[in-house]
Amino acid sequence: MEQQNDQTEKGKIMYAEKLILETDLSGKLKKVPKLPPNKQLEAIFIVISESTATVAVLRTPHPDIAGKVIIKGDIIGSIPSSDWDLLQ
Repeated sequence: MEQQNDQTEKGKIMYAEKLILETDLSGKLKKVPKLPPNKQLEAIFIVISESTATVAVLRTPHPDIAGKVIIKGDIIGSIPSSDWDLLQ
């Protein structure tokens, strides 16, 4: 976190902090930062280009089925590869 102090015209000290925030697929913050209590904040958001950010999507099963599915055999080799509609 970078911090920079500056004087305002009323003599109050103002400082800046640089935070990099990440959002999920629906645009909600993944982690809400802790902010100073009883303060007024001004925010300017600069979206980092998607080409420079690496997005790793963690896929998890629905909680209703997580840990309950049992695989009892070869699920890949059970049908011919031509039925998978794969490019060859």
